[in-house]
Amino acid sequence: MFVKIELKQILRSRWMQLVAFLFTFVFVAIIVIQQMALPDIEGFTRQTASFLNVLLFLLPLFIVSIGSMSIAGDIESGWYSLLKTYPMKRRQYIIGKYVATSLAFLLVVLVAFGVVLALGGFLGGVRLPFVLVILTLLSIFIFVSIGIALGAFAQTRLFALALSLVVWSFFLLLISYALMALGAVVAGHVLQKLTIITIHINPVEWLRFGYFIFSNQASVLGPAFYGVTKFYLSPLGHVVYGIVTTCWIVLPLMLATKLLKGDQQR
Repeated sequence: MFVKIELKQILRSRWMQLVAFLFTFVFVAIIVIQQMALPDIEGFTRQTASFLNVLLFLLPLFIVSIGSMSIAGDIESGWYSLLKTYPMKRRQYIIGKYVATSLAFLLVVLVAFGVVLALGGFLGGVRLPFVLVILTLLSIFIFVSIGIALGAFAQTRLFALALSLVVWSFFLLLISYALMALGAVVAGHVLQKLTIITIHINPVEWLRFGYFIFSNQASVLGPAFYGVTKFYLSPLGHVVYGIVTTCWIVLPLMLATKLLKGDQQR
C-alpha cells in the first residue's frame, strides 16, 4: 500500500511529467536527426553514442535530484514522523521509497523508448541494443539508491537539491577534469591506474565501462586497458561486475537506513 501511494504521488508530480517530456523529446530528436543523416550501420554508431550520453548525463541528474527531494520532503514536512507512528520499520520505508521511485522512472523510460521505437518504424527502423536497455535499468536502480541516501542525509528539499547537483557534478564532470589535470603532471602508467580506479568508484563511468564490455565494443577503450577489459570479459569478470553493481545499489540504501536511525535517536 505504501509503495502504491508513493508511486501515485511521484507520477502526479510536475517534475516527473517534465522529465518524461524531456526524455521523449531528446530521444525523438536524436532519432530524427541521425536516422535521416546517417545510414543504418552495425557497431558503435553515433546514434548509439548519443543515446548512451543522454542516459548517463541527464538520467542520473533527474533521478538523484527527484529521489533525494522525495526523502527530504517527507522529513521536512513531517510526513516521515507521522509514518513512524505506524507499524513500519525504517527498512520498509526505505525499500518502499526505492521501489516506488524506481517504478516511476522505469515508466518514464518505457514511454520514451516506446515513442522512439514507434517513430523509428516510420523512419526505416530503429534498434535499441539490449545492452543499452539493461544499462538503463541499472542506471535507474543505482542512482535511485544514491538519491535516497542523499535525501536521508540532507533532510530538507533545498539542501537535497543542492547536494544532488554537487554529487552529479562530481561524478560527471569534476572527476574527469581532475584526471585530465593529473595527466599533465604524473606518468602515463600512474594515470592509467588512476583511471581504472576511477571507473570502479564512479557509477557513471562504471556503467559506461559495462556497456563497452557487454556489447563487445571493448576495443573502443584502447590498448591501454587491455588487461582490465580482458578480465571483465571472462566469466569471473562478469561475476565481479555484478557484485560491484550490487554494492552500488545496496550500500547507499543501508547508509540511508542508518542515517534515518541516527535522526530518530537525535
